[in-house]
Amino acid sequence: MKILIINSGSSSIKYQLIQMPSKQIICSGMVERIGLDHAVIHFKSDQNDLEEILDIPTHQIGLEKIASLLLDDKIGVLNKADEINVVGHRVVHGGSDFSKTTWINKEVKDKIKELFALAPLHNPPNLIGIEVAEKIFPNAKQVAVFDTAFHQTIPERAYKYAIPNKFLNENQIRLYGFHGTSHKFVSEKANEYLNKNDSKIITIHLGNGCSITAIENGKSIDHSLGFGPMNGLIMGTRSGDVDQSVIFYLVKSLGYSIDEVNTILQKESGMFGLTGFSDLREIEAEAEKGNKNCSVALQMNAYRIKKYIGSYAAAMNGLDAIIFTAGIGENSSTIRKMVCDDMNFFGINLDLEKNTIRSKEIREINTDNSKTKILIIPTNEEIEIAKQTFKLLN
Repeated sequence: MKILIINSGSSSIKYQLIQMPSKQIICSGMVERIGLDHAVIHFKSDQNDLEEILDIPTHQIGLEKIASLLLDDKIGVLNKADEINVVGHRVVHGGSDFSKTTWINKEVKDKIKELFALAPLHNPPNLIGIEVAEKIFPNAKQVAVFDTAFHQTIPERAYKYAIPNKFLNENQIRLYGFHGTSHKFVSEKANEYLNKNDSKIITIHLGNGCSITAIENGKSIDHSLGFGPMNGLIMGTRSGDVDQSVIFYLVKSLGYSIDEVNTILQKESGMFGLTGFSDLREIEAEAEKGNKNCSVALQMNAYRIKKYIGSYAAAMNGLDAIIFTAGIGENSSTIRKMVCDDMNFFGINLDLEKNTIRSKEIREINTDNSKTKILIIPTNEEIEIAKQTFKLLN
């Protein structure tokens, strides 16, 4: 069975064509920097490895380009669209309606659309991915895997906000959590590596979107993103945690509308707001040249992560390992070093030489005498989505 996985992020689309149940990856790739200058599309199979710089202003254009590569006469891996049996989609926000993998129908699409306001950078491209896939692969079944599902185990004391109870009971306003597919995948890999099921670990997903999860005995017990995927850590264009009073001040004293404030916090803040760049590679390069704004932004980014590590270690009353994953977590030795500096109280001791080694394998970057393991585990949300999609079919 061939399952196409579409993982639409806020500024990227990752995809894999996977043979199940063997989990053989037929081809994989990514469209990155959507809507920015010099967008890049990657396509990799056993026979071909393509990278091309294109103008890709929208997710829809990116998805159409992916489909054309899959079906291309020269480098494609499909003779016809009907070879795709199922398309599995990552959907960021499932609200209170979806806590498990789900067949996609009109009602499901309508619910995803209703949640646009809570995940404006993600649910719209997620829905576009579904609608484009329905047109290109009309005979394939469509399945949604929700980022929020893994965090259903978070206890009430952690998911409930200190606002009147009616807002939870009547409007389901609570912490939902996101990047669940990634946190689930790497936490299971970590427990296999550590060879223990009663572990206390912190998974740190760092990409254009960022989040951190406390995971005890394989279950999510707290998480940095909340009602929507906007708070917590500093992200590419999202502010992360901000004092609510700032919002009221922007509206009441500075004259911004609610929509304008939403745009500021979602699309104009974070590392982009601090530096003018949203790509961390550019920020690190500018910092090395002496750009103070970029240097301070990197310090702020690492400091925020440190605070969450401390609070989650306290919540679990212990810590066996911290895991770095996703594009920045796996590739930025600078961020990892800044996060791990001066964390010896928590038994976190980084080996500077190991930290600079590039690899696609699970690896330790802690010193031999470090009480807490520091692991880099490449995430593979697409394999996790394929596993859950295949399980639904069987």
